[in-house]
Amino acid sequence: MAFNKICYIVALGFLLPFSYAHTDFFTSIGHMTDLINTEKDLVVSLKDYIKAEESKLEQIKKWAEKLDQLTDTATKDPEGFLGHPVNAFKLMKRLNTEWGELENLVLKDMSDGFISNMTIQRQFFPNDEDQTGAAKALLRLQDTYNLDTDTLSRGNLPGVKHKSFLTAEDCFELGKIAYTEADYYHTELWMEQALKQLDEGEVSSADKVYILDYLSYAVYQQGDLSKAVMLTKRLLELDPEHQRANGNMKYFEYIMAKEKEANKSSTESEDQAEKETEVKKKDYLPERRKYEMLCRGEGLKMTPRRQKRLFCRYYDGNRNPRYILGPVKQEDEWDKPRIVRFLDIISDEEIETVKELAKPRLRRATISNPITGALETAHYRISKSAWLSGYESPVVSRINTRIQDLTGLDVSTAEELQVANYGVGGQYEPHFDFARKDEPDAFKELGTGNRIATWLFYMSDVSAGGATVFPEVGASVWPKKGTAVFWYNLFPSGEGDYSTRHAACPVLVGNKWVSNKWLHERGQEFRRPLLLFLFCIQFMLNKVHPAL
Repeated sequence: MAFNKICYIVALGFLLPFSYAHTDFFTSIGHMTDLINTEKDLVVSLKDYIKAEESKLEQIKKWAEKLDQLTDTATKDPEGFLGHPVNAFKLMKRLNTEWGELENLVLKDMSDGFISNMTIQRQFFPNDEDQTGAAKALLRLQDTYNLDTDTLSRGNLPGVKHKSFLTAEDCFELGKIAYTEADYYHTELWMEQALKQLDEGEVSSADKVYILDYLSYAVYQQGDLSKAVMLTKRLLELDPEHQRANGNMKYFEYIMAKEKEANKSSTESEDQAEKETEVKKKDYLPERRKYEMLCRGEGLKMTPRRQKRLFCRYYDGNRNPRYILGPVKQEDEWDKPRIVRFLDIISDEEIETVKELAKPRLRRATISNPITGALETAHYRISKSAWLSGYESPVVSRINTRIQDLTGLDVSTAEELQVANYGVGGQYEPHFDFARKDEPDAFKELGTGNRIATWLFYMSDVSAGGATVFPEVGASVWPKKGTAVFWYNLFPSGEGDYSTRHAACPVLVGNKWVSNKWLHERGQEFRRPLLLFLFCIQFMLNKVHPAL
């Protein structure tokens, strides 16, 4: 029996790598929902195992109670007890047969079903990369949304339905992952949180000595020598023989002595220069900071005067026959670049159909390497995507037609409908949809020119975070289920509009589904007049100077 089980598990372990490939669970909440069902199945299997063990123990308990009473009586008068021939026979029977049966019952392994199920389900488990990816997502959310460790640890996030908290051991794990990435800033934050929760009396397997060891080194790496010394002293109070801490203390004291001497020779002019540099740093606002501010809903640059020029309207697609009698609701989101939102433009039924078609095909989203042109995954794009063609489903075909009718652009040269689902802290940092001049071959294989415009459907509401932001102009567009936004990536001249550089903010709470259509230049010559003019000019130049 045991040999057969071992053979089964070995065979299964050999076959699984060929039947299943890891799918980067942390990059898609949609795929992570499958893990909930996997865990539920394991819990059911575990409870069955517990019931089987309890049943076995109950049988053993009854046997023990029965024999306890019997042996109590027998030992008080052994000869008299055995003088009864039935008692003598039953003693022989018990010791020769029944105790052997009890031994078999005790030795019976009730875990077979659970272990077999565990072996099968293990193929669907996340791996170290997923755990690290999810941990980094928490750190990213902490930075983007200015969350302190205590708030995040206690699960006090906006819009949460199922509140959860981090234990001291969880905080320690986050700190360790940050440490392995040489991210000493977050190592300090999370090791301090773990220490705080232990100091407050939380019962945990996390060890203060280990936490202080990581924490003191992380603090030292950030240049706070006095704090590193203080933490190391606290560690040595708990474990005076700690070899590394004793070595570190001697080294820290040596460095402090050297710094004390160096500080004596420092001049006031250097202090002044430092202050000037600090002022310059405050004045300079890099894209990353602008992006994070917009994700938080801060720093919007739209003036009241400009806001008055934004309108909402009923739109018929420039007298499109399909929408003359039933125009759609449209509102201006931004003026330059012009971003418009269409309301109630995709139904819940259509959304569910698109999601059902896409979910089995979702794969880790990639970016195009600007040097090699090869598709590759990137830490700044955390999502999974799938591509749907119009011929696959009448719903997708209908959606494509709707985009063509309302934009006035030909979708026959557009890319397929891309469906994306974001993962834990899912995001896509600032990027352009169109190809720049230094990427002339970006869409060469398609043969349809550059991406002239972007149409983006929001297929879910997001409880917190997940905005589409445009750092160059200060615009934030928030997800709203059933709506879509549209903007041109190229000017009528065909030049790229650099103000359309945009990003998908990390999802703080919720599950974000979107789908988008990238429309290309070819086919729009008679739909955007200046493009026809430029096309004719290019055609004439090629006639006169073929090399052009």
